[in-house]
Amino acid sequence: MLSDIEIAKQCKMRRIGEIAAKLGLTEDDIECYGKYKAKISALPKQRRAKLVLVTAINPTASGEGKTTVSIGLADGMSRLGKSVCLALREPSLGPVFGIKGGAAGGGYAQVVPMEDINLHFTGDLHAITAANNLLCAILDNHIFRGNELDIDPEKIYFRRCLDMNDRALRNVTVGQKGEGVEREEHFEITAASEVMAILCLATSLADLKRRLGNIIVGENRRGEYVYARDLKAEGAMCSLLKDAIKPNLVQTLEGTPAIVHGGPFANIAHGCNSILATYTALGLADWVVTEAGFGADLGAEKFLDTKCRVAGIQPDCVVIVATVKALKLHGGADKAALSEENIQALEKGLPNLYKHIENIQKVYNKPVVVAMNRFASDTPAEIEAVMDGVKRAGAQAVFTDVFLKGGEGGKELAEAVCKAAQNSTDLHYSYDLNDPIETKIADVVKNVYGGDGVTFSDIAKEKIADAEKRGYGKLPVIIAKTQYSLSDDAKLLARPQGFTVHVRDIIVKGGAEFIVAVAGNIMLMPGLGKHPAAEHIDVDENGEIVGLS
Repeated sequence: MLSDIEIAKQCKMRRIGEIAAKLGLTEDDIECYGKYKAKISALPKQRRAKLVLVTAINPTASGEGKTTVSIGLADGMSRLGKSVCLALREPSLGPVFGIKGGAAGGGYAQVVPMEDINLHFTGDLHAITAANNLLCAILDNHIFRGNELDIDPEKIYFRRCLDMNDRALRNVTVGQKGEGVEREEHFEITAASEVMAILCLATSLADLKRRLGNIIVGENRRGEYVYARDLKAEGAMCSLLKDAIKPNLVQTLEGTPAIVHGGPFANIAHGCNSILATYTALGLADWVVTEAGFGADLGAEKFLDTKCRVAGIQPDCVVIVATVKALKLHGGADKAALSEENIQALEKGLPNLYKHIENIQKVYNKPVVVAMNRFASDTPAEIEAVMDGVKRAGAQAVFTDVFLKGGEGGKELAEAVCKAAQNSTDLHYSYDLNDPIETKIADVVKNVYGGDGVTFSDIAKEKIADAEKRGYGKLPVIIAKTQYSLSDDAKLLARPQGFTVHVRDIIVKGGAEFIVAVAGNIMLMPGLGKHPAAEHIDVDENGEIVGLS
C-alpha cells in the first residue's frame, strides 16, 4: 500500500476558495495562504450545528487512529449528504519528528496539504513560541535593567518553550557570565505552554489580550504575584498572535471542509482545538466533528469539564475510538504477538473500553458510539468478541475501514453517530467548580479514572492553599498524567483497581484560567526516542518531502 504522504500527493486538491464556498464563505471572508490554505477572518455569530466529540481508549504508543477516524467520519457524513465541517488540532513538530509522526490522519482519511499541516502550516505554533519567549525576554531584561518590580529571581514561574522534543532543555541555566541574573530555567514544549492554552480558550481578540495580561510570571520579594501586564508585555505578545488566533481552513482528501487550529497536548495540557475554531465550525455547517487528545480520561475529560464550561457548548454524541490491538495490549498480550488472534487477552483488555463507555454515559450523561479502527489482522472471532462485549456494556460498536476506504468506510459509523446524536441529553460534569481544588482533583480521579483517591506532595499542598488564598480556587483543574493508563502509572493497564494518583506539583495558570495538577512522572518537555521519526524524513532531488507520516 502507498504511504500516507504518497496518498496525499495523489490527491487532486480543490482551491481553498471552493472549500470556503461549501461553508458559505466568500473570498472576502478568508485570507489565503497559497492555493490550499486560508485563515477565516469573518467569524459567524450564530451556532447551529450538532457537535460530535471523538475520543479514544488509553492508547498504544502509536495511537489508535483517532484523527483518522474523525476525518473518515466527517467524510462519511458528507457522503450521506450532510453539511459537515471538521474541527481538529494542529500538529506539533515534537511528535512529527518523534515517535507518533504527523497528526493529519492516515491512509485515505487525511487532511491536506498534509506536509504543510504537519510542518510549518500557517505559522501558528511559531507565533505562539515567539510570543511566549518574548515575555521571557522582557522578564529577564526587566530584572537585568534594575528590577523595578522587585521580582524574586528564585520565584519565576513562567517558562520558555520550543516546539520540539528536546530533553536537554528540561533543566538549564540562563543569564550566565553577567548576561543577566543567573537562574534556573525549564523549557516546556510549545503545545504545553500557557500561551497555547490561552489562544485555544480565548473567545475573541480582546479576550486573548486580557488573558495574556493575566499570565503569572512569578512573585516579587513581598510574595505578591507579578503579571505579564505589570511588564507591559501583553500588547506586544498579542501583536504576534493577531493572525494566529484566526482559524485555519483546509480540506480532507475528499474535499470536506476542515478547520485545523490550536494544538495543546492532552497529557500535559488541555488537549482541545481552539474555541474560536469550534464556534466557527458550529456556525458554518449542520454537523461538526471534533476530537480531543489521547484517551477519554484526558482529552475528553478536559473537553467536557473545561472547554465546554468556558465555551458554553456540549457535544450531542461522543465517539470512542479503539483497536483490537490496543485491547489485546491492555489484556497483557506481548507486543510482538498483537497481530495474532488472542481472544483471552482481548477480553481481559475490554474493561478499559468499558470504563470509558461508562464515563461518557454515566458521568457525563452523553450518548456514545464505539468506533473500532479495523486492521487486516483483526479476525472474525475478535470482531465478534468486541461487538458482543460493547453491546453488553450498553453501547454500539462499529468497525470502520476509513484508513483503506476513506468516507465510504466511514458511512456506517456516520449513520450510527447521526442516529445517536438525535437523543442527546444535558451534559453533566465530573466535579463541581465551587468545590476546593483538592476535592475537584479527587473527583476526577474517582469518577473518571476509577481510582480510590489522591495523595499530594507537601509542595503541592502548599501551592493549593496559596492558590485558594489568592482567589484562584474556583478554576477548573487540568491533570497532567500519562496517557497509557487510567492511573498515573503507565504500567497499570486495562481497568486498574485500588490505585491512588500522586500529585507532585500544582501550577496556577492565571491567563489560561485553570489549575494544572502534575501527576506521576509526566514531563512538560518530551524527549526523543532512540530512533525518532526524524531519521526517516527527507527531501528528494525534486524538492519533495518524503518519509513523513
